[in-house]
Amino acid sequence: MEKIEKTDAEWRQQLSAAQYRIMRKKGTEAPFSGRYNNFKGEGIFRCASCGAPLFDSDTKFNSGTGWPSFYEPFDEENVRTERDVSHGMVREEVLCSRCGGHLGHVFNDGPRPTGLRYCINSAALQFEDRKGDDSE
Repeated sequence: MEKIEKTDAEWRQQLSAAQYRIMRKKGTEAPFSGRYNNFKGEGIFRCASCGAPLFDSDTKFNSGTGWPSFYEPFDEENVRTERDVSHGMVREEVLCSRCGGHLGHVFNDGPRPTGLRYCINSAALQFEDRKGDDSE
């Protein structure tokens, strides 16, 4: 996957204020506030910054945490992880491999078959319906 690099000013211009704060400054949205938390559509969740396919709706589950949760990425190569020691915790940060945007974190308390819970901010995602319609 070809990497996308932009200046901070370019990202700020392209993204909404919430998307910029979350994806470029490693912020988060309040639990239960994101538009995809209880969303039931069938399709692909893409990176809101660059459009890379990140998660399939078939892998989405209700974790009860207040953020959209998935048990595996669309393709292992489309996401990467880095150790995050912010906020007095040790976690694995999830980033888009293509643009480097912060997506959320991954934990080892998810369902089978992977046992993983990718806890992702709604603002970092854009949904594409299986029929090609991105409406919600």
